[in-house]
Amino acid sequence: MDYVNDLYKFYKVAENERRPRDYIHSQVHLSSKMRAILVDWIIEVHDEFDLMPETLYLTAYIIDRYLTKQLVLRRELQLVGVSALLIACKYEEVMFPQVRDLVCITDNAYSRKQILRMEKAILNRLGWNLTVPTPYVFLARFAMAASYFNLKNYGEMMNMVSFFAELALMQYALVPSKPSMVAVAAVYAARLTLKKTDSWTRTLKHYTGFTESQLM
Repeated sequence: MDYVNDLYKFYKVAENERRPRDYIHSQVHLSSKMRAILVDWIIEVHDEFDLMPETLYLTAYIIDRYLTKQLVLRRELQLVGVSALLIACKYEEVMFPQVRDLVCITDNAYSRKQILRMEKAILNRLGWNLTVPTPYVFLARFAMAASYFNLKNYGEMMNMVSFFAELALMQYALVPSKPSMVAVAAVYAARLTLKKTDSWTRTLKHYTGFTESQLM
């Protein structure tokens, strides 16, 4: 346990590196609504294949980081999404969908060759840098801190936190935000929704590094 605090200090530093920026105005063929529709579809596919939460958040990061760096046509946006999912699956999952499965979920809109070509293009554009702290890195720790004095409610808290965090994935305005800020905002919203007596506590301030005033 001695190294946990140091690990999260490292995450807080690392989250400032290689973050997606505000890119939608430079994407002349895309809009924030199109991105929201894509992420919503990715969430559905993620659920259908019963993938790990880490995979979902890494997929969203890969999409946004690639769109930060590369102009994409409207007809290629879903291809970017499904290829980003394939990359995230290979990184996070033990067993993951095959390319033929991904071809099927796009209703054969793209071929195996197109998906693999886009996979390579994304990896090359990102410099193969995929080891980044996403909001999920912080979610479990922050949710645990939120249930510190009543661990039997951890499951309920984590479910509500996950709900708000997934909603946040669809919000383009939050793309440039720090992953830790997105995670802590999800915890704050969850506590308000579950009508916790104290919306923010000393324990949460200690473990998250955020004061309540920073979340208002």
